Amino acid sequence: MVTRAYILIETATGKTSEVSEALKQMAIMKAVDTVTGPFNIIATAEADYLPSISDLISDVMHSVPGIVKTVTCLSVRS
Repeated sequence: MVTRAYILIETATGKTSEVSEALKQMAIMKAVDTVTGPFNIIATAEADYLPSISDLISDVMHSVPGIVKTVTCLSVRS
């Protein structure tokens, strides 16, 4: 079963485009949308195993320059 996560991302001022392009290069990302509101980007990631989502957030995404904050919402039913 595939694990799907919606990741709400706040970026530093002027860094949204750079962050968006960096996220689009990650194979685990299925969609990366720039949005309005309290977050700048909503990304959708899918993986076969939940730990892969955790690794993505803690090891990969938080090393991308310009990411200030993330909130991850796991899909429980689709």
